[in-house]
Amino acid sequence: MSTYGFIGEEEVLCTYTESGRWYLATLNTRTGKHHTIEQPYCDIESLHCEDGKAIMIAAGTDSFPAVVTFDSAMRTLEPIASSNSRTLPTNLFSNAQAITFTVNDRDVHGFYYPPHNPSYSAPEGDKPPLIVFSHGGPTGATSAGLNLKVQYWTSRGFAILDVNYSGSTGYGREYRDRLTDKWGIYDVEDVCAGAEYLVDRGLADPERLLIKGGSAGGYTVLAALTYHDTFKAGASHYGIGELSSLAKDTHKFESRYLDKLVGPWPSAEHIYYERSPINHVEQLSCPVIFFQGMEDKVVPPNQAETMVKALKERGIPVSYITFTNEGHGFRSGDSIKMALEGELEFYSRIFKFPLAEAGPGITIENL
Repeated sequence: MSTYGFIGEEEVLCTYTESGRWYLATLNTRTGKHHTIEQPYCDIESLHCEDGKAIMIAAGTDSFPAVVTFDSAMRTLEPIASSNSRTLPTNLFSNAQAITFTVNDRDVHGFYYPPHNPSYSAPEGDKPPLIVFSHGGPTGATSAGLNLKVQYWTSRGFAILDVNYSGSTGYGREYRDRLTDKWGIYDVEDVCAGAEYLVDRGLADPERLLIKGGSAGGYTVLAALTYHDTFKAGASHYGIGELSSLAKDTHKFESRYLDKLVGPWPSAEHIYYERSPINHVEQLSCPVIFFQGMEDKVVPPNQAETMVKALKERGIPVSYITFTNEGHGFRSGDSIKMALEGELEFYSRIFKFPLAEAGPGITIENL
């Protein structure tokens, strides 16, 4: 991760984030003068500088992440390699709309994507199903950069709310520090309130509110489904169901991470217990689909397996999809395709709507 570099003896090229969008700017170290560079990207990362030039990864709302160069003398940006070689018409894409809603007197931010497919339209007066995305981290952030995993859903008639819940990066230090001691509380309240906000505006069907997320976002999913009744179904991708084992067994890079987000371990063990969905599974009463890499060292498979077993025993519709050679996050195209199509099939069978093409034939227990 690199957000700045020197392109001259007195000039720094830097990226900065404001209101969920990334910008590119120069900073004169002698005068302190700051100049924002006009450019088409909303997501910029991995900035490196040398000999008056720079290279970075950048994406726009309708352009795929690409390797982009910057010439300080000419003040020009040029993409030199894209992550996707296909040229897709921009009219296929649902465009991100930055929204802000209020939760218990605190403003919360996110990106709303309306359902969009130029070849189809919904029946008059029909309200779309809504999927709330909960990003990982949990102190990372989502962006408005083009993401085909979002467009997959919007092109099939779903609305998407990608929430930068309290604690997310990109909205200032105070916003970032909100999650101190509050992980499992504020993030959960925020995703629920975001869905309710869109229902109140007539942009989502209250009977088809869904939530999905991976890793730390999967924890927010399971906590929202356990402690609130806003959502009718959910999808946990390698999500966390039990916090204390994560505090004890996680990898070195994130060791002691939860001391700030939940409380110091082990003196705050009682808080870890209370905020772990697995300890309150009797409160979870809606269908859930789990996706898990069997080589995951960050969130081991036993976390998902314990939740799945408890839901099976309670008679709740549940599906468990595993990937033998995947770890924390799915890498192969086949796994990503299976996760998308399996989740769509899960929703179609739970909410009884037809699919244009048959799904992969997943097993749903208790349906």
